Amino acid sequence: MLAKIRLAPKYFTLSAALTGAAILPLLLYSTPLALTFLALSGLFDILDGKIARATNRVSDNGALLDICSDRFVEFITVLALYLVDPQTRGLPCLLILGSILLCVTTFLTVGIFTANSSEKSFHYSRGIMERPEAFGFFAAMMLFPTYFFPLAILFTTLTILTAFIRTRQFLLRN
Repeated sequence: MLAKIRLAPKYFTLSAALTGAAILPLLLYSTPLALTFLALSGLFDILDGKIARATNRVSDNGALLDICSDRFVEFITVLALYLVDPQTRGLPCLLILGSILLCVTTFLTVGIFTANSSEKSFHYSRGIMERPEAFGFFAAMMLFPTYFFPLAILFTTLTILTAFIRTRQFLLRN
């Protein structure tokens, strides 16, 4: 079914970014709409790579656009979560962003120095905190604002743990 889609995968990546950008204003006015757009962004993000592989249109440009789109949506989502209550959410949101930065750095660095043996454009080292888990945490933070702080700390801890495990595995490889 995906092979029949004639739209270039980059349009799904761009759709993921645009629906992700909508999370910022939506969360300030409507949690259900923000959650819907978070889910749509995630769906478009899943589809872009699957369509690229199914239609034999995988490219370095597409991989770059996808990675940048993913980080953009994560940043916008964390910014939206912060703007809900800037007085109390500043530090937790900063910790979330820092942990994402560390985790993405280890992900990309390991990807650069490890031979690729997967269908992805580069070596993909899996971890505890992947995009679905992050979106699950973001959704929980939106749905249960009174639990924002413990969810943010757990998110940060698991994301840093993912970076640590990925780095350790890389350093101990033979």
